Amino acid sequence: MNDWLPQASTNAPGTDSLFRFALALCVGFLALITVLMVVFVLRYRRERHPRAAQIEGNTLLEIVWTVVPLALFLVIFHQGWLRYDQLRRPPRDALAVAVTARQWKYGFRYPNGRQTSRLYAPLGRPVKLELRSADVIHGFFVPAFRLKLDVVPGRTGVTWFQATRTGAYDLLCTVVCGVDHSRMLSQVVVVPEAEFRAWYFGPEDAPEPGAPALPPAPPAPDQPEGLRLLRSKGCLDCHSLDGSPLVGPSLKGVFGRREEVSAGGRTRSLTVDEARLRRAITRPGEELVQGYPPSMPETPLEPGELDAMVAYLRSLR
Repeated sequence: MNDWLPQASTNAPGTDSLFRFALALCVGFLALITVLMVVFVLRYRRERHPRAAQIEGNTLLEIVWTVVPLALFLVIFHQGWLRYDQLRRPPRDALAVAVTARQWKYGFRYPNGRQTSRLYAPLGRPVKLELRSADVIHGFFVPAFRLKLDVVPGRTGVTWFQATRTGAYDLLCTVVCGVDHSRMLSQVVVVPEAEFRAWYFGPEDAPEPGAPALPPAPPAPDQPEGLRLLRSKGCLDCHSLDGSPLVGPSLKGVFGRREEVSAGGRTRSLTVDEARLRRAITRPGEELVQGYPPSMPETPLEPGELDAMVAYLRSLR
């Protein structure tokens, strides 16, 4: 393939070969049918055959044009099934990464608890992906790997890849999943295994693989503990502090606000108090704010962290 779409996984060459085979068949049959059409138009035009002949049929011809396309279709189906089945059976030594798709981003959790917004993979080692959706159907697609799988709510999809080239490769969503579907972009970053292991087993503040080492950051200004937790837990990816709606409602002025929520199939209006804030943080699926998708994950918090977060939310005006 061209450099703009490299074969960057072990699965890519076989997929490309099957695609080329199917494309060659289509082009060949197009050429054959076009030539036959021209021949028949010229040979059996009205000037040469003013009286049409009645043709009852040709058994041999009918068998050929039925059996040959069927056999070619079965060959394509068989080869496609082999590749599909292969991608459903990851090797036992594959690195398992949990992938969560939600409006409108991907999140990745590694066996050691690390979480990233880009997928990092070691070169030459199989990586198993366990894909789940937090809201609607998404399409996990890495063109350079020839890897695609729909992520369906309520199901866990499993696939795998083994990268053969280092680099950063686009990760897209192929299903129109909402108004900001076009922003659901990420990358798969493939690095040498030694670099990956240094990051994976290194300290929590180690730079991500492939990123240049950064100079020591200046001391951060003091900020409320609740705000620090909102940032570190990823809450501000979906909730703004300035009143603008994102995936979820804004947190500005949330304490004391009237909200329409649905719970147990019924809709009711309530005033956001401290108890409501605690329920929304610890049990987000229990009461859903009208007009927003049920995409908020449950976030483990220590009692002190929950207290600090609620205290900060009460202060937002």
